Amino acid sequence: MARRKRRFTASSLSFLDIMSCGFGAVALIFLIIKHGSDHQVDAPDQDLSAEVNLLQEEVQFGREHLVQARNTLDTTSDELVKTQGLARRIIEQIEEVKGNLAEVDSTTEEEDIQRLQEKLKKLEQAKNKLEEENKKLGDNVRKHVGEGDRQYLTGLRLGGDRILILLDSSASMLGDELIKVIRARNMSSSVKRNTEKWRRAKQTVSWLVSQFPQESQYQIYTFNTGFRAAIVGTEDRWLNVDDRDQLDKAIAELDEIVPENGTSLERAFHAISGMSPLPDNIILITDGLPTQGMKKPRGNTISGKDRLKLFRTAVDILPKSVPINVILAPMEGDPHAASEYWKLAMETQGSFLAPSKDWP
Repeated sequence: MARRKRRFTASSLSFLDIMSCGFGAVALIFLIIKHGSDHQVDAPDQDLSAEVNLLQEEVQFGREHLVQARNTLDTTSDELVKTQGLARRIIEQIEEVKGNLAEVDSTTEEEDIQRLQEKLKKLEQAKNKLEEENKKLGDNVRKHVGEGDRQYLTGLRLGGDRILILLDSSASMLGDELIKVIRARNMSSSVKRNTEKWRRAKQTVSWLVSQFPQESQYQIYTFNTGFRAAIVGTEDRWLNVDDRDQLDKAIAELDEIVPENGTSLERAFHAISGMSPLPDNIILITDGLPTQGMKKPRGNTISGKDRLKLFRTAVDILPKSVPINVILAPMEGDPHAASEYWKLAMETQGSFLAPSKDWP
């Protein structure tokens, strides 16, 4: 017999089904409540973290500014100490000035007048002294004071637009006698530069340039077997007398020259012929006739006759119409020198001088 089909009704639900539904509802409510609480808790946590970070930044900023404030305080303290020290020194100076003012106030008017008169008298004495020195110097471009402050030389023609000084720097300029020359020739260069005769020759040049006209030009050549300018490198040009520094340098350079070797007057006169423009005044400082020409002699000795021949050969190449002023230093064993140089000076309308040993 067939089974009758049961109908479903609400009252047919079992107890377990009801309990299951209830637990499911409770679980659903729990989940809903937890999810909501999570959202409610996370939001405040994020706000608090931001506030904490902001507070940390403010603390760090405060620390940095605290260090700067401490440095500023130290600097201000140092400046305060300096200012206090400066103020103390200023106060001391004020007190000192007050003391000086008190001393000045105590000085009488008569003492002030007397002190000023004494000062005026000293100034007048200094003025008179300068005027006397100017009278002694005259128009000299360079001061030269010899023994006894003597500045005399009559007959020498020291004028001209272009003045050439020829200074003999051969070994014979080491002494007035042959034995002295031989002895000095074997000594050191420093001894040779300070022999009496050579020092007199350099002093002669110093005196001559001190008499040159201010507007003129000059050149200084030294010669032995060759020639050179006092200031090396200026052989091809004239120097200005009014250039005092250069003039002093030219004189100073003579102290470095060592008298040595023979005398070639012909080579020196050849150098004159090559100058452009030519000099209009020549001052020759030497002590005798030449010992060689353009070439070195074969032997070690030369006769007086041969020296005379070398001299006349050299004179033949001199430029015409240029006066030759000769200053002949003493030297034994050369009897023709004085007469030959005197004739050269007269023929060229120059002058001849054999100075004393204590000149200039």
